Amino acid sequence: MKTVIIHGQSHKGSTYHTARLLADKLGGEVTEFFLPRDFGEFCTGCTRCFEVGEEKCPHFAKLSPITEAIDAADVIILASPVYVFHATGAMKAFLDHYGWRWMVHSPEESMFTKQGVCISTAAGMGTGSANKDMADSLFFWGVARIYKLGFGVAASDWQGISDKKRKTIEKAAERTAQKIKSRHGRVKPTLKTRAVFFAMHLMQRKGFNPRDVKHWQEKGWTGNVRPWKS
Repeated sequence: MKTVIIHGQSHKGSTYHTARLLADKLGGEVTEFFLPRDFGEFCTGCTRCFEVGEEKCPHFAKLSPITEAIDAADVIILASPVYVFHATGAMKAFLDHYGWRWMVHSPEESMFTKQGVCISTAAGMGTGSANKDMADSLFFWGVARIYKLGFGVAASDWQGISDKKRKTIEKAAERTAQKIKSRHGRVKPTLKTRAVFFAMHLMQRKGFNPRDVKHWQEKGWTGNVRPWKS
């Protein structure tokens, strides 16, 4: 099993350790990226990725190693501490660069057989909204199964977390790891994902963006082909 972790910060605090805990329980090969250290560019809104192709993005070369790792992974972990009730600005700036991959545009076929996990920690509240920031992208990329782990740790760093809270985190990570491993190699999209895909299928049969229409037609998705096994 291959896992990629996108850390929404460059320091190794509570969120980092929680993500690593899950990855270690999953086993296999783990690739990590830290934002903004490994990618810190802001989307310029040029729309070239939508209209022509993602390779026309001014940040394409810098983003490519992360994209390649995501595409090669079985499990995608997006991990972000809570900043003012949301994911970090670095995580948001990163995810902005993949708007072209949303189901309404030109989704990547392999996403429909992957699993994803959103992880957030906070001293207090806000993990729900931070995880939603990240889960929205995973869902609209087409990721088949998405899990969310959010913890109010009542501490400012990993060392300050109580033993009781650490045990809670470890148990949740273990449960999630078991679910992921049980579905590995045979994961299928949820009914909600299939319904959204079908709606996009109907839209792309007429289409409004030539680049997206071409993508869907080449995949056979405007017909009876689907990016997952029936």
